[in-house]
Amino acid sequence: MQSDTLAVVPTYNERDNLAPLVERVLSLPVPIDLLVVDDNSPDGTGRLADELAAKHPSVHVLHRSEKNGLGRAYCAGFAWALERNYEFICEMDGDFSHNPADLPALRAAAQTADLALGSRYSNGIRVINWPLRRLMLSMGAGMYVRCITGMPFSDPTGGFKCFRRRALQAIHLEEVRSNGYSFQIELTHKLWRQGMKIAEVPIVFTDRFQGTSKMSGHIVREAVFMVWRLWLQNGLRRSPRAANTAKAR
Repeated sequence: MQSDTLAVVPTYNERDNLAPLVERVLSLPVPIDLLVVDDNSPDGTGRLADELAAKHPSVHVLHRSEKNGLGRAYCAGFAWALERNYEFICEMDGDFSHNPADLPALRAAAQTADLALGSRYSNGIRVINWPLRRLMLSMGAGMYVRCITGMPFSDPTGGFKCFRRRALQAIHLEEVRSNGYSFQIELTHKLWRQGMKIAEVPIVFTDRFQGTSKMSGHIVREAVFMVWRLWLQNGLRRSPRAANTAKAR
């Protein structure tokens, strides 16, 4: 029987992490389906995902022909989820930096919000295994986003989220072009400026122990310029449009 909740997990060379990740998600007290969106991983992640899906009815696989960005992978996964009428649609990394045990809390928060953001910096700093330089970059990026856009969230670049179905339907996924950090910022901003309700849920973030980071200079540069574009799209406002604020639930 299909759950009402789906976790979308993009993968590229995550073979070592995938099987234990699936096991952790399937063992949660709240039933959550899992969609692996694999970008033709050369290490065989996609083949392993197919094997796991054959064993577990709640595991699904979406194969993409090439690696062309995290944002594109998530948009493909979100479209897949909307077509199958999932009500709660989560996004999370496939390297255990996001703890699957936090999924039920995100889902619970999304029951009274349009988007639940997993925050590394709400009521303290909860980041494990990051060098100080990386931590300062992340926190500085959050300050930069808040300063320019006006969004009040403590962790606007975070990638552990749970959307309500209606929220994703309001975004128009075919118009999203960003990737990486900027993808996370753009989706949150699109909902915030429409006056949708967004909640923050404290999470613990642990940097990957296996594999290599997908961070690059291009991802950082894209995020730097994206926030100015979002500010312009919002009519140079640092608050939701007045006409939409009244619609917040």
